[in-house]
Amino acid sequence: MKNFLSRILIFISCFIIVVSLSSWGFYVHETATQLAVYNLPNPLRKFFFANIDSLTSNAIRPDKRRNTDKTEAAKHFIDIENYGNGAMLTMPHNLQTAVLKYSLDTLKKYGYVPYQILIEYDSLVNAFKHTNSDSIIFYADDLAHYIEDANVPLHTTNNYDGQLTDQKGLHALWESTIPELELSNYNLLSKHKTTYVKNKEEVVWTALRRAHALLPEMFMKEQEVAENFPDSSKYISKMYYGKMTKVYSNEFAKQYATALSSTINDQLNYCSDMVADFWYSAWVDAGKPKLTQLYKCTNKNSKELRKELRSYKKNNLLEDSLIRANKD
Repeated sequence: MKNFLSRILIFISCFIIVVSLSSWGFYVHETATQLAVYNLPNPLRKFFFANIDSLTSNAIRPDKRRNTDKTEAAKHFIDIENYGNGAMLTMPHNLQTAVLKYSLDTLKKYGYVPYQILIEYDSLVNAFKHTNSDSIIFYADDLAHYIEDANVPLHTTNNYDGQLTDQKGLHALWESTIPELELSNYNLLSKHKTTYVKNKEEVVWTALRRAHALLPEMFMKEQEVAENFPDSSKYISKMYYGKMTKVYSNEFAKQYATALSSTINDQLNYCSDMVADFWYSAWVDAGKPKLTQLYKCTNKNSKELRKELRSYKKNNLLEDSLIRANKD
C-alpha cells in the first residue's frame, strides 16, 4: 500500500509539473495539430489523417518529457532579452553559429526553440526518406509542438508569466484559460494554402518576431482590464491536489479575451498553417516518397476524411463534435 501511494504521489507531482509548464495548453496543442492535417495536400493529407488520432493524442508528448529529461525545457522557449539588445534581429539563424557566439550552456539556460524546430525538421525529412511510418508521425508531432510553442508570445521573453510586471499567471491565462473558454467563438478555418518553405530559418524567426511583437499589447490590455477588477473578482482560488492556488477568474479571462480581440485565434491559425507548411516541405525535401503502402486507405477512412473536411470548411468542427481534444 505504501509503495502504491508513493507511485500515486509521484504521478500527481509529475502531472502538476506538466500542467504548469505546458505551452499553449494541451487543448490548443491538440487542436492546432488536428487543423494542420486538414490543410495538407493529397496524398500527404490522407497519410496524416490515417494517423490523426495518434498525432493529436501525442501532441503534448514533448511537455511530458520535461518530467524525465532535464534538457527538454530549453527546447520550448527563447528568453530573447537575455541574448542582448536587438537579438531578435541579430541572432544567428544557424545553430552551430549560435553556439560559437553564445556557447551551448547559454542556449540551454535561455532557451533555443528556433533551433530545435530546425533539428526536428531534419529528423522528419530523414524519416520520410526511410518511409518509416512510426518515425514520420513521431517527428511530425514533435516538430508541430515546437512550432506551436514558438508562436506563443510568452515563450519569447524572460517575463514569461508576467512575473516581472506583477501579472503572474498571465501565461496560463493567455494560452490555456482563454482559448478553452472562447474556442466556440473562434474561426478555425484557414484560407492559407499550404506551400513549400524554401528558407526555413527565416520563416521560423519571422514567426518568433511576430509573436514577440504581441507582448506589449498583452501586458497593457491586462492592466487596462484589471482597472475594473478588484483582486476579489480578478482572481479565484482553486484547490489543485491539496494546494490552494490563485488563478485568474473566468470573468476576468472573458473580458481580457474581448480586449485582445482575435489575437489568440489568429496565432492558433498561424501556427497551424506553419505546421502544415513544414510537414509538406519535409516531404518534398525527402523526394516526395510514396506513402500509400504505409497506411490502409479504407472506405471508412475516406468517408470520415470527407466528413471532417466538409465540417472544417464550414467552420463547424466544434458544432459537429469533431474536435479531438474535447474527446480526450
